[in-house]
Amino acid sequence: QVQLVESGGGLVQAGGSLRLSCAASGRTFSSFDMGWFRQAPGPEREFVAAIRRNGVSTYFADSAKGRFTISRDNANNTVYLQMNTLNPEDTAVYYCAAVVNLRVPFNPKAYDYWGQGTQVTVSS
Repeated sequence: QVQLVESGGGLVQAGGSLRLSCAASGRTFSSFDMGWFRQAPGPEREFVAAIRRNGVSTYFADSAKGRFTISRDNANNTVYLQMNTLNPEDTAVYYCAAVVNLRVPFNPKAYDYWGQGTQVTVSS
């Protein structure tokens, strides 16, 4: 079991930046591959980025490439999503997710544990 708590969301103007954090507790954080997803109003949860437990291999949605970076601090049990050049289409609830052995980074069903989410709102 691992518990995930996101923070860092808020209201930002278009072109601005935010850094989201996801703090993990429970099982050893370094055992987990981690991902970030987002969900605007509607049923679909959209992949944003993922990072392997070694912190080296990363994956990004096309919408995030060149603007977002994902990183992790295994010593502090935290994964980060740095978001730059935000636009109103980035408005969503952002969730972090964890799984011991990630097979398909962009598929939400590949993850076993989820946080409660943090709201990001980008104004035009």
